[in-house]
Amino acid sequence: MHDTDLLVVGAGPFGLALAAESRRQGLRTTVVGRPMSFWRDHMPAGMLLRSASDWHLDVAGVATIESFLAGRGTTPAAAEPLSRDLYLAYVEWFAAQKQLEPVPLHVSRLDRAADAGLQATLEDGSRVTARSVALALGMGAHPRVPDELAALLPPGSWRHSRDAVDLASASGRRYLLVGGRQSAFEWAALLAEGGAAAVDVVHRHDTPAFAASDWSWTAPIVDRMVDDPGWFARQTAVEQDVLRARLWAEGRLKLEPWLADRLPPDVVRVRPRTALATARRLPDGAVEVTYDDGDRTVVDEIVLCTGYLPQLADLGLLTAGDLPPLDDDLGCPALDDGFQTSVPGLYATSFLATAHFGPFFGFTLAARMSAAVLARAVVSRAGRAGYAVRGG
Repeated sequence: MHDTDLLVVGAGPFGLALAAESRRQGLRTTVVGRPMSFWRDHMPAGMLLRSASDWHLDVAGVATIESFLAGRGTTPAAAEPLSRDLYLAYVEWFAAQKQLEPVPLHVSRLDRAADAGLQATLEDGSRVTARSVALALGMGAHPRVPDELAALLPPGSWRHSRDAVDLASASGRRYLLVGGRQSAFEWAALLAEGGAAAVDVVHRHDTPAFAASDWSWTAPIVDRMVDDPGWFARQTAVEQDVLRARLWAEGRLKLEPWLADRLPPDVVRVRPRTALATARRLPDGAVEVTYDDGDRTVVDEIVLCTGYLPQLADLGLLTAGDLPPLDDDLGCPALDDGFQTSVPGLYATSFLATAHFGPFFGFTLAARMSAAVLARAVVSRAGRAGYAVRGG
């Protein structure tokens, strides 16, 4: 049995940023989770990031991406757009700088502990008792698959993009990508570069423009929420929708310009304003797809680039134990301004915080704000409970 002040469940950017800051604030902190497992296992090699070097993880402003790059003898201007592999190297360096050593196990259940804390049971049967627990699980558990697509496509004929990242066997194969945002076009580019014979990119809306996204306005908003974490939640529904629409315009209505030249028209066919009408498995295992315009194609693989949607029901660790159901807010846990859920001592951040804190929490942009505010809330709770923060 291991005892700690704060147990961070999840070893991705949000979890590691929080662990570093909570230790800096004097909390005994344990991190569980396979480090950057979603990034390593569910993002393709060769992927380039839309985020820039200022989206680093260190609240203290020391172990930044810029410092990491300087140690490698390069600059943000030379390194951007950052590759997935370079970002993974940065996070590994960040964890080493902060002396973070996550326990590489998943949590299978959460229960109340006898001392009013919480107890986590790990997949190997070991247990961790914590005065507070923070869920920093990212979006990996929440792939969105529209019901109408799942019903239309033959069983076993499709995969969500999170599970279609091994592109080594692309050569000579025919693909159908359902979706029309950045991920669909990035998968198309990587498949074309991997030697795919044909890639159809199908979506019901207009194809987004190849134009540089402007993220400059987002950092000031998120930074101000360090001192005023309830700012987004206090906005009217109309004001919140305006912010969501503005972020949607940058993130979903634009495609990064560096993709445009990587989509050879003899391989990649883009089908905007098109929907799937029928799909049937052929004797040789391929799938014949008919579109609503009457055209048809035969493909070897179908990838659903349909994004992610946070849903509490996806998290079995919350229902396996004796915790009461969390209050729900649009599929996310209802949170206070310190990220605490309706269960005292249980906090949630990253993708699960988007309902209360805004759509920025679908991006690593918000990792530092989350770490600063959540660590502060846990320290404050410790003070109210009357136990010492011992550090480590």
